[in-house]
Amino acid sequence: MVEWFVNVLRTYPELAVFLSIGIGFLIGPWKFMGFSLGTVTGTLLAAVVIGQVHIDIDSAVKSTFFIMFIFAVGYGVGPQFIRGLKADGAREVLFALSVLALCLIVPLIAAKIAGLELGYAAGLYAGSQTISAAIGVATDQINHLGLSTEQVQTYANQIPIAYAVTYIYGTIGSAIILAKIGPRLIGVDLVAACKEYEAKLGGGAATETGEGIVSAYRAIEARAFDIPEGSDLLGQPVKNLLPGVRIYAERIKRGDQIIEVDDNTMLQAGDIVMFSGRRADLVGLLENSLKESDAPELLSIPSEKLDVLITNKEVHGKTLEQLGRLSISRGVYVSKLMRNMIELPLLPGTIVHRGDILTVLGSKRHVEAAIAEIGYADRPVDTTDLAFVGWGIFLGGLIGTLAVMMGGFPISLSTTGGALLAGLLLGWLRTVHPTFGRIPGPSLWLMNTLGLNVFIAVIGITAGPGFIAGLQQAGIALLLWGIVATSLPMIFSVYVGHYVFKFHPAILFGACAGARTTTAALGMIQEAAQSRIPALGYGMPYAIGNTLLTIFGMVVVLILS
Repeated sequence: MVEWFVNVLRTYPELAVFLSIGIGFLIGPWKFMGFSLGTVTGTLLAAVVIGQVHIDIDSAVKSTFFIMFIFAVGYGVGPQFIRGLKADGAREVLFALSVLALCLIVPLIAAKIAGLELGYAAGLYAGSQTISAAIGVATDQINHLGLSTEQVQTYANQIPIAYAVTYIYGTIGSAIILAKIGPRLIGVDLVAACKEYEAKLGGGAATETGEGIVSAYRAIEARAFDIPEGSDLLGQPVKNLLPGVRIYAERIKRGDQIIEVDDNTMLQAGDIVMFSGRRADLVGLLENSLKESDAPELLSIPSEKLDVLITNKEVHGKTLEQLGRLSISRGVYVSKLMRNMIELPLLPGTIVHRGDILTVLGSKRHVEAAIAEIGYADRPVDTTDLAFVGWGIFLGGLIGTLAVMMGGFPISLSTTGGALLAGLLLGWLRTVHPTFGRIPGPSLWLMNTLGLNVFIAVIGITAGPGFIAGLQQAGIALLLWGIVATSLPMIFSVYVGHYVFKFHPAILFGACAGARTTTAALGMIQEAAQSRIPALGYGMPYAIGNTLLTIFGMVVVLILS
């Protein structure tokens, strides 16, 4: 039975790949003392075990899925990355570059002192900085060094060994340093700092008064009230009713007529008015002075809840509170704000950027009017613009094949670097011209996750036969130097961000996690802070870090070769 199963895997290596992914995604999420291996490491370890039976897989499979993954990475962070290049958020960019310099230099020094071979050094870098994409970029560059086939394969097999040994502490260590040790290093109470910053952004006031575009989204509902003679609501445009509170008159029943309200509509005695807003405001401000009416024909109004891709440059840089003051926000409520697949806190002072995804809800008429002014409706669809994806990867990869000679070595972006560049440009271009190039969120997640994990599975299966011997040869040294390469950049980043760049402590640790692209650390930071506020510092450094940490995989090989 065992021999039959092994023969099946050798004959159909694609089954071995998917078995590795299945096992990896099964064991990866298991938590021990609050931490987990993660699906990537789980897949790698499963693939290494399966690879012990010597399974041959065409290298084109690995390259194809990796280039799909790297394009998806670029597409996802493109808007933030290009914005950084335009010096919009220069302090965040400079901070990210400072941290990333440390993330490159410290592993290089560690590899030199330890006398690691090239493959182990590249794997040490990728694992200690938890940047899986660097494995593919480093492997590509090793293939271009003009080495013998045997030497290339030796280095290629060393990379996943060092990656596996150093990745676990890279993830766990970064999270502990930033969430637990970091605040103590600079003498900060993280919970108190986040509360202070939230109040600075209007969080406390919004909760108490119901003001602002965000705070109104808590049990939004619509109710109808009779307007009697002598009401304070008579004699003025509806835009002036209840100033400072997001309660809106939506429709009026006047006799047998249903009237759609605009800002300048005047109420009349005897009207039945449909108001929308936060339930607590409707109860506290209207129910005590007006009689509620049962008017199903008035309350039967089409409503929508949609994701909106922010594309309007006039909206970019505005706070949610400023958006709430615009006429287009009338009757529109915000339920979520996403940036780089990270949910941001909804506070009046939260700033909106082009490329963000804003989830809005309200009456269909008002939602459609708001979308026309701020961006593009990201309606749920089942299709991806595959022509856009295909041409983007092809043209980017084609550019990546171009090489220049430096020091006797051919230097190029490689096809994966070219695909990353194409993803960055095309991801940004979609925020400017959103009529083409649609990749729905679930599709982007699949390209990212499946692309990376198939690549990792092939790497692990191929390296499997020599994995144990390599681990025995360099395991302890790799582990210790991996701890150094992970810890020092993170510790220095806290001091640099606090004392040099003067980040508020509430967003400092999120910015550190973003530069290192460690989402696991961000989650632990937010848990320790009891707040989503740290996510406000994550976006821009993440976009810069995800790009440069990947490219640094090539730089490590070039320097150490």
